[in-house]
Amino acid sequence: MMTTPELRAIFRRLLSSVQHCAGRSVLACFVLASSGSLLHGANEPIDWVNAYIGSGSGPVGYGGMMPFVVSPFGMTSWTPQTRQNKLGVVSYKYEDPAITGFMGTHQPAIWMGDYGYVTLMPEIDTVKLTPQERQLPYSHSDEEVGPDYYSVKMDAGKSRSIRTEMTASEHCAYLRFTFPANSPSSIVVEASRPGTAGQAVVVEARHEITGYNPERVDNNLGPIALPRFKGYFVVEFDKPFKSAKAYADAAGPSGAVATFQTSDGDRIEARVGTSFISLEQARRNLQAEIPSWHFDSTRQALRKSWNDKLGEVSIEGATEDQRRIFYTAIYHALLYPRSMTEEGRYYSGFDDKVHTGESYTDYSIWDIFRCEWSFLTLIAPERIGGMTQALLQDYQEGGWMPKWPNPSYTNIMIATHADSLVAEATAKHFKGFDPKLAYAAVYKDAMTPPDDDTKLRWHDREPHTPYEGRGGLTYLKQLGYIPVDKTDEAASRTLEDAYDDWCVAQMAKSLGKTSDYNFFLNRSQNYKHLFNLKIGLMQGRNFDGSWAALDQGWTEGDTWVYSWAVMHDIPGLMQLMGGRDRYNAKLDEYFAGGHNQHGNEPSHHYGYLYDYSGQPWKTQAKVRQIAAKEYANHPSGLDGDDDCGQMSSWYIFTALGFYPVNPASGDYMIGSPLFTKATLQLAGGKQFTVLAENNSATNVYIQSATLNGKPLNQPVLRYDDIVAGATLKLTMGPQPSQWAADWHPDPLFP
Repeated sequence: MMTTPELRAIFRRLLSSVQHCAGRSVLACFVLASSGSLLHGANEPIDWVNAYIGSGSGPVGYGGMMPFVVSPFGMTSWTPQTRQNKLGVVSYKYEDPAITGFMGTHQPAIWMGDYGYVTLMPEIDTVKLTPQERQLPYSHSDEEVGPDYYSVKMDAGKSRSIRTEMTASEHCAYLRFTFPANSPSSIVVEASRPGTAGQAVVVEARHEITGYNPERVDNNLGPIALPRFKGYFVVEFDKPFKSAKAYADAAGPSGAVATFQTSDGDRIEARVGTSFISLEQARRNLQAEIPSWHFDSTRQALRKSWNDKLGEVSIEGATEDQRRIFYTAIYHALLYPRSMTEEGRYYSGFDDKVHTGESYTDYSIWDIFRCEWSFLTLIAPERIGGMTQALLQDYQEGGWMPKWPNPSYTNIMIATHADSLVAEATAKHFKGFDPKLAYAAVYKDAMTPPDDDTKLRWHDREPHTPYEGRGGLTYLKQLGYIPVDKTDEAASRTLEDAYDDWCVAQMAKSLGKTSDYNFFLNRSQNYKHLFNLKIGLMQGRNFDGSWAALDQGWTEGDTWVYSWAVMHDIPGLMQLMGGRDRYNAKLDEYFAGGHNQHGNEPSHHYGYLYDYSGQPWKTQAKVRQIAAKEYANHPSGLDGDDDCGQMSSWYIFTALGFYPVNPASGDYMIGSPLFTKATLQLAGGKQFTVLAENNSATNVYIQSATLNGKPLNQPVLRYDDIVAGATLKLTMGPQPSQWAADWHPDPLFP
C-alpha cells in the first residue's frame, strides 16, 4: 500500500506533467506521465531512494548529506542551496527555511571543501545579488527530491511563486524556472564569492553566460598551488535576453544577471555544462550529454542510469523503512569517487595539467577503505580498474598516492590507506592498472618518511605542510611505534600503519617479492608495542618508552575504540588479550560501556568481531542492534557524516548479512541479514543470493547455513565464491545457536 507522502508525490508529478503537456497529443502526455513512475508508484529502485536521509539533524544524528541530482560517480552534483557552504557546512540542510540558489557543487563531505562551483538563482522584481537578499522561503510540502529530479516552489511574496526544477547528467545540468505573471524575471549566475576572482561573461548572441570559478577551499592543506585550476561553466538559455550584464568588484563576488520578458507561467530553461579543462570542453560536455531542449528526456536518461545501478541489488522481506534506507544507502555509495574524466581527458590536481586518460577524485580514503570500496568491487567492478589507476596517476603526477584528494593533496586523516585500496583491487584480480607501478607506490608509502617528519607534529588540517604520507614514520622505523610526544595522533597512526604494512606485504607476495613480504608482514606486528598488559588495552607510548596518558594519541576514538583496530590479525590480538574468553569478556565490556561510537568509522567492524572468538550469535544480535539504532528513514537517519559512502555501505553490507572486517583479504564475516532474500547481479551475468528462512525482527540468530547446498560451518564468505555466483542459505531462529562457534581463524604466523 502506498503511503500518503507517496500519493502526494505522484499527484505533484501528475500535475507537473499536465502543466507541461501544452501542445502535445493525449498519447504524448500519457507517455510523459507514465515515464516518471507516475502510474506504478514506488516500483522501480530509484523510487525507494529518500534523498532527504542524512540532510537533517535529529534523534539519530546528522549525516551532512545533500539531496544531489547527479549520475552515479558524476563530476558535478546539483543541489538546492539553503546556506553558504564551507568547511563544516554543506549547501543544504533540511531545517533551513529559505533557498538562496541552485548549485553545481563538488563538496563531497561536510568536513571537506568545495571547488570550482557555480550557482543559479531565479528572481523577480529587482535584481538581488547576495544570498541574504535573494533568499526565498519554501516548504518541504512544495519540494520533490530524488537522484534524477528536484523540484521546489518558492514563495516570492505578494501571493506569487517561482518554481525551479533540476535534472542532470555526468557533467551537466538542465534547470527549468517557471515565473509568475507581470513581474520582471531574472536569473543570477554566481561565478564566485567574495575574496575569489572568478569570471562571468555574457554572450548575448548565443543566449549564454560563461565563466569560471578558481576557488579551491582546501588549497592551504597540501603542497601544490595549482595556479591553472578553474571550474569552468557554460550556461545556455532557451530564450533571448531582454538584458544581461556581468558584475564584479575587487572583493568579489563575480557573476552575471540575465533578465527575460515573461508572462504568467512562462518557463525559462537553462542547460549548464561544467568542466575542469576549459570553457570549450564545458560546451562539448553539454553538447554530448544534453544536446536538445528536452528536459524530460534528460531526466529519463538519468533515471535509467540510476535504475540500472540500483537494480543490481534486489531484496525481499524488507519493511518499507528498511527498503528506503537500503536503496538510499546504495545511492549514497555510488556518488563517489567522483569522475574527473571528460571525453577521454582529465585535469590533474597533482601537476596542474590536462592528461589523456581516466581519472577520479574525492576518495575519502580513511573512511571508504573499510567497506565502501569493497562494496564497489561488487556493484561497480567496471570502475575499479580505472579508480585504482587514478590513484597511481596521482602518484606519478604528484609523487604520492593521495590520502583524501579534494581534488589535490589535503593531508586529511592518518595512515596511507590507498595501500589498502590497491591491495584489495589486486587480491580480487582486477585489471586496468600496472601491478609493478602499484607496488612502487605502496612501497614508497611504507618506507619514505614525509619531508620534515621530525620537525612537524602533523596536526589535523595543519596548513602549508608537505605531503604528510605516514606522519611519524621516521620514529616508527626506529622504535617500532610512533611516540605521542613527537607526533599528533601517534597511537592511532601506529595501529593503522600496521594494517597498511600488512597490505603492502600482500602486494609484495603477489609479485613474488618474498623478502619484502616477510619484512612487511613482520612490521605489521608493530601494533603489539602498544598493548598494555596491565589494563588489557592499547595505549600510546612516549619517545622514551613510557606509557602516555590514556586519552592521548588517538584519532576520532579512544583507547577502547582503538584496542580493536587490528583488522589484519584478530587471532594475534586475541592471543595478546589472553585467549578467547578474555577477548570476549573485554569485547562485552566495550559494548556494555557505551564505547562503540558508530558515527566515527574506526569502530565499524567491531560488531563482527565475535565471529572470530566462538560467539558468532553475539555478532548476529549486535549488528542488528546497531543497524536499528544508527539508521532511519528520516532526514536525521545517519548518525555521523556519510563520508563518501562509508556509513551507507556499512548498512548495505549488514543488511545483506556479511561485512569485510579485513577488506583487502577478500573475506567477509557473516552477520544477520535484515531481509528474507537479497540478490546481487554480478559481472558476467552471475548472481549471488542470500536466503534467510524464517527471518524477522525477532528471528535474528542463524541456526544453520549452506553455501551452494553444502553445509557452511564457518562465519566467513570468500570474495571468489561470491563473484563466481552462489547461494548462501541461512535458517534463522529466535534463540542463539552454536552455528560456527567451533571455527578458529588461521593465525597470521602459523
